[in-house]
Amino acid sequence: MPLPRRGRGPRPAGSRGASTSLPLATAHSPRRAGRRAPSFSHAQRLTRRRHSSEQVPPEPEPQADFRSEKWLQDRAGGDARSPRQAPRAGMGSRHRICGRGEVVIPYASDNDSGSVDLQLSNLEDIKKDPSSLEVTDSDIFDIPGIPQESLTDGFRPLTHRDPLGEAIVERLIPSIQEFFNGELKSEPEKLTFLRSLSSLSQTLPYDETTESFIRSHITDIVHILHRLVVEEPLHSVFSPVRQEVFITIADLSYQNVHLLFGSEDRAELFSLIMKSIITLPSVTSLTQLQEITPSGPYNSEHMDPWLQSAKDPERERAAASMAQVLKCSSRHLSLKLPLRFQRLGHLVALMALLCGDPLTEVAEEAAEGTHYLLHITLKLKYITHDKKNHQSLKRAMKKCRELLELYSIKWFYSCPFKIAQVFEVFLDSDELYQFVMTTLDGLKNVKHPCTQQSAGELLITLVKNAESRFEKVPEIMDVICARLSIISQPTVRHQIINTVSLFISRPKYTDVVINHLLCHPVPYDRHLAELWRTLEVELPSTTWILWRLLRKLQKCHNVPTQEKMAYVAVAATDALYEVFVGNRLRAATFRLFPQLLMTLLIQIHHSIDLTMSDVAIPSGLYTGQEMSSEVTPLCFAIQATKTLLLRTWCWQEFHIMEKNKGWALLEGKECHLQGVSLLANALLERNHLLAHKVMYLLVPLLNRGNDKHKLTSAGFFVELLQSPVARRLPSIYSVARLRDWLHHGNNLFKNLALRGLHNLLRHQEMSEDIKSLLPSILDLLCETDEKVVLLAIQILLQLVGIMDFTTLTDMMRTLFSLFGDVRPDVHRFSMTLFGASVKSVKYTDKKGVENQVLDSLVPLLLYSQDENDAVAEESRRVLTICAQFLKWRLPHEVYCRDPWYISPREVGTVCKFFGKKCKGKVNILAQTLMFFKNAKLPVRRAAVLFVGTKKIRSFL
Repeated sequence: MPLPRRGRGPRPAGSRGASTSLPLATAHSPRRAGRRAPSFSHAQRLTRRRHSSEQVPPEPEPQADFRSEKWLQDRAGGDARSPRQAPRAGMGSRHRICGRGEVVIPYASDNDSGSVDLQLSNLEDIKKDPSSLEVTDSDIFDIPGIPQESLTDGFRPLTHRDPLGEAIVERLIPSIQEFFNGELKSEPEKLTFLRSLSSLSQTLPYDETTESFIRSHITDIVHILHRLVVEEPLHSVFSPVRQEVFITIADLSYQNVHLLFGSEDRAELFSLIMKSIITLPSVTSLTQLQEITPSGPYNSEHMDPWLQSAKDPERERAAASMAQVLKCSSRHLSLKLPLRFQRLGHLVALMALLCGDPLTEVAEEAAEGTHYLLHITLKLKYITHDKKNHQSLKRAMKKCRELLELYSIKWFYSCPFKIAQVFEVFLDSDELYQFVMTTLDGLKNVKHPCTQQSAGELLITLVKNAESRFEKVPEIMDVICARLSIISQPTVRHQIINTVSLFISRPKYTDVVINHLLCHPVPYDRHLAELWRTLEVELPSTTWILWRLLRKLQKCHNVPTQEKMAYVAVAATDALYEVFVGNRLRAATFRLFPQLLMTLLIQIHHSIDLTMSDVAIPSGLYTGQEMSSEVTPLCFAIQATKTLLLRTWCWQEFHIMEKNKGWALLEGKECHLQGVSLLANALLERNHLLAHKVMYLLVPLLNRGNDKHKLTSAGFFVELLQSPVARRLPSIYSVARLRDWLHHGNNLFKNLALRGLHNLLRHQEMSEDIKSLLPSILDLLCETDEKVVLLAIQILLQLVGIMDFTTLTDMMRTLFSLFGDVRPDVHRFSMTLFGASVKSVKYTDKKGVENQVLDSLVPLLLYSQDENDAVAEESRRVLTICAQFLKWRLPHEVYCRDPWYISPREVGTVCKFFGKKCKGKVNILAQTLMFFKNAKLPVRRAAVLFVGTKKIRSFL
């Protein structure tokens, strides 16, 4: 049956007569009446009936309520309810109303002419004519789960078909003026004033008198509304006067008369209204909360403290109030720009967390509120979206519809994470950030594990679906890292770490997340260590993540050596260690093994002899923490290198390093390159495939970075040149590069160049390429660095057979000058190379070197008496080679190992032989004197015995 209209009798359609008759019945508050408080549906009908001069159509069928049957039965008990439940009696379905006498002030008829079209099918028309953006309620209702109610029953139309007549306006203005000058004592007077003001507001678009009147009396209007709200019972959110205040403010806002912002008194009115609709304990309770948590984000203007309260009754009443506020907003909200949610993401997350509340009543109230919040969001997002991007909105609507087709909205309170799926498509980057931060706040609720579970599910679901639309990721990471320490549930910890994994696996955020995680103290605490160790990312992303982490360390090696090591180098090294321990990025570790190994070896080189005081630690990072003296950059690098070898199955290489004290060599300043050489040879011997990968990696890297970077790379590279694969390298990457190092100012590079040439000479086909370097190698025989000279001699021994005659004679002259060198090994191997040179002389060239051979006889004979047995033995061997070259047969006394001073007869035989053979060919005295000054005592004695002259004795 049609509902009765306000007024005493029927009125013809289109009537413009204003009735100011008031109901005789007075409004009762829920406390006094002992009955259900009128719902917002009742307030809606009050508005609709007084705004229509036509007969109100029958009430539509009740909307299907998705809450549990028991919950509905509990709410249907009428006055038998407990006092605690009474304030929420009218918060459920649309039929929780209270009948009253009514008065009608003619207004526009109920119709959809002024509504906004939101039909999904109409989006196709937008492509043809983007300017025609109309929204009808059928567009939203095309999405499953949205209430099937017309705009006349849902979003109250705030436009009208027939404007109010001038006579009505003239009567309304004086009546309102009277209220400005008087007092509103009774409820009927208050309702009459509010309804008259609401009706008058509809003439603003076309009546200048009305516009002038209202805008000149805004201060009076705000003052009266403020007084009306103050006079209402604090906990009676559903009183008729309070609801009429809401509707009047909405009507005026639709006509661009905003009463809740723009000045101090309006802001005060807004604050008061917010307080009035909460229907919760007094501010004293909030003050107590603030005393418990001084830094908490509590504000008397917001519901958050109660919605997040640990007390079930407070949370339940807050959820019920919020549900009704959202319901009222969905039915009476004026959808016109610049209206928009300031913290939609926060509100969605808050309601979603409540949908997972352990208290069923709270979860069901939150689910109802979320239901209306989705309704509001759909329309607001449509009217506020950029018309040029209507296709993106269309896709969002389609996705929302598909999700809701999979499950009913009633599942919101049983599966809260699905709220994140549905709302995600409509949240912009700021709102996504609000959602995440609010959800992370839910992790602090340790008293309710289910709230932590819901927060974890919501977070992982939103991040997974929103993909790369987030901003302020560092702030999100900061809160996540802070929350890890208070999350004890393994499932929730897993979800939070998976959230980090999702962020870090997306290229847009990889560096951002890594940078933030590297800004924590090392060694990482157990929570950060667990995060690094348990990262779970899809296989294609593992290499990218590990590579970006590795690059953080590599970039520190590409800059000139600084006074202090960059902190990120130490942090990245420790992070790599934790990743290797966790072994979740195993495939990427194998794939990037060459880069990882070389970078860690270079980090070891940079870390030698450093302490944490030599690291540029960011200010405040270790506030209140003591750094152990055992924690050094070197220990992080060594442990990461060891773990890398073990995780990549290089167990034999690891054993070789352990057996030969390779780690100690790597840690030494003077022997670091020996440790590098040991590891390179072990890898080449036991795992040549990995060794070859490292070699190819090093080819383009040898000339990059600072000296320590180059030295470590070169040290590894030259050992790998032993491999047959080295023959495939173009000369520019092998021989030419080694030639450059031969002329390097740092003797370490000269050593490495000679070591590399020595290894290349293992491949016979490389000899001809290296032959061109002989002049440079010969110059190194005059170096003061013993190791350089010895390596040069070693290479020349391999090349002596292919030298041309000129090079050969030049080398023999240089070697002759090294006879008697104070460095025993240089002395010995110079004779060795001299003997090899003599043997390699061709028959046709013998005459050209005969004099050099003759000149070497006396020195070789004298040094056969050297106190160093190796030198003496080598002298006798080379002396034999020279004698054979000259076709001499040496007396057996020459090979006597006893000192000459105890065998005078043998000395005489030797002197007689050489005196006879060298007569007229060699100046024996001159040759003896040449080596006498620098010779050791045994050689000097031999020289005296050999010459036997008074002139020689004067030098003793």
